[in-house]
Amino acid sequence: MSFIRTLHGDIRKEELGFTYSHEHIVCRPAFWQERGEDDLLLDDKEKSKLDVLDFKRHGGRAIVDATAVDYGRDVQAVQEIALETGIRIVGTAGFNKSFLWDAQIKEELKPLTGDYATYTQWIEAKSINELADFVIREVEEGLEGSPFKAGQVKFGTGYNRITPLEEKTLRAVARAHHETKAPIHSHTEVGTMALEQIELLKSEGVDLTYLSLGHMDRNPDPYYHAQIAATGAYMSFDGIGKIKYAPESTRIALILELVRKGHEDQILISGDTARKTYYKHYDHGLGLEYIIAKWVPRFIDEANRAGFDGQKLINKFFISNPANCFSFKK
Repeated sequence: MSFIRTLHGDIRKEELGFTYSHEHIVCRPAFWQERGEDDLLLDDKEKSKLDVLDFKRHGGRAIVDATAVDYGRDVQAVQEIALETGIRIVGTAGFNKSFLWDAQIKEELKPLTGDYATYTQWIEAKSINELADFVIREVEEGLEGSPFKAGQVKFGTGYNRITPLEEKTLRAVARAHHETKAPIHSHTEVGTMALEQIELLKSEGVDLTYLSLGHMDRNPDPYYHAQIAATGAYMSFDGIGKIKYAPESTRIALILELVRKGHEDQILISGDTARKTYYKHYDHGLGLEYIIAKWVPRFIDEANRAGFDGQKLINKFFISNPANCFSFKK
């Protein structure tokens, strides 16, 4: 039996619908808050909700909120947005990357994490299995002690390196996955270290068809992508709209090259919209409507011109692939 766990309960995977696979909706990362980086604080529930409603108006049905505990989640606000908009939202248990862990742990998390000042101190002090138990509770009981359960587990690594603490959280997340059967998502910094992450997960006995790897378009290397795809993992092209990193033509070419090689069932698409300046209703950015309203028609046109069925591919990337990727298979 397969199901998807949303903040408001488990659903059949066929109910998920058109899905963005990696977004951030309301979050106040302590690391950025302590440094006065206001652009990286999505701190207004009503403005975030307006962007979610734009997505819904264009036919969107679900969003995977990839915000882990160390990135300043606001579980209450996000579940309220899900309830008030009717958009299904999948929450995330687990961890991000190590440089964020120097930030102060929120006071309300102290009863759950223990009385540690920073995330680094907490992760250093706990064993792999103790960290796994924390992740398991967030999947099976609720995020940050709430009744709203996570629908995926996450870890992250840095640019061209994996620190000992990042390996520790990776192994904790792998063990939580074995216990819960939750899908796994990884943060790769600028698309690096994916193959190294995969080797570590294999050493923990993880079936890689449960894994999605983020930020693949930040490393626009078709040979590298083919190596990753050969493992059976999902690949998330989640920088759509971020022209400062690459034009859309580059992303579309990378995606179509994977399709040519037979990997269309492993591709996910999203925007990782994590700044005020990316949101329409915070600061006049492209907003959550951009992919579904503007990028999708362009992709269909380019795919059709290249000899593919563009609409069929869109249905895979946004409907059937997320439904399969984010399923608990018990």
